[in-house]
Amino acid sequence: MERAVVDTFLRGIPSFPSADKMANIFSYESSEVDWCEDNYKHSEIVVEYFNTMSSFIFFVISPIMLYLLHPYARERNLAVHLVWIMMVFVGIFSMYFHMTLSFMGQMLDELSILWVLAIGYSLWFPRRHFPSFVKDRRSFSQMVLVMTVVTTIFSFFKPTANAYALNFFALHIIYSLLVELKDCPNQRVLRLTWASIGLWVLAISCWISDRFGCSFWQKLNFCYLHGIWHILIVLATAYASTLIAYLDATLEIPYSLPDVQYWPRDSWAIGLPYIVLKGTTKLRKRC
Repeated sequence: MERAVVDTFLRGIPSFPSADKMANIFSYESSEVDWCEDNYKHSEIVVEYFNTMSSFIFFVISPIMLYLLHPYARERNLAVHLVWIMMVFVGIFSMYFHMTLSFMGQMLDELSILWVLAIGYSLWFPRRHFPSFVKDRRSFSQMVLVMTVVTTIFSFFKPTANAYALNFFALHIIYSLLVELKDCPNQRVLRLTWASIGLWVLAISCWISDRFGCSFWQKLNFCYLHGIWHILIVLATAYASTLIAYLDATLEIPYSLPDVQYWPRDSWAIGLPYIVLKGTTKLRKRC
């Protein structure tokens, strides 16, 4: 009787996965997610060639944004650079995922995006919107860290739902931006807002079309919308992060008199936005 009780107890204790199971999560096409692009069309070792190659955009935009936002980060908090450093890892894991369509590639890709969002919330979420029991940004960041760790763990239980959950964070960010900007008179900042939202709408439209309209795009022999999503979402992140950084600067370092400019030339209709700090005295500026 005692032996049976012990055996039952031991069976209830989770065991470490076997070497075979661990190897399977790294194997090609072990993910349940398969995008519209034809597999192995251009390479025998790259499953989704265009989706893999389009991830290079992360390595182009991220260093530029690190450089452009450095004056703001130096004045505000050098931890701001973590956002675009993590975006490099998003690019690495995106390439790995689309190259292999492995389960581990999928998880690394999605979780790196989750941690970019967590860093952004920790750094930039306005103090006045903190929960009443949170007294300072350090405490808020610790709360975000705990929630992110818990979410990371639970993401392994239903991995097919992760991408949808991540996209809902974007809706909250858009709502928060519109609330913050409802009384803003700065037309350049408002144009940046609508450009950010427009890029995100185009990006998410490509993501949804590729995910749910694949048969239509296959008839047109155009199965590259997820790769276009990569390009658009990086640009949307560049625009949105600059906008959020601008709002943060007006609240946290108003004496710096932040303004928005564009690289490579401010007079061009298109470019990468960044923050310039025009002030050196502590004067309050509202937007």
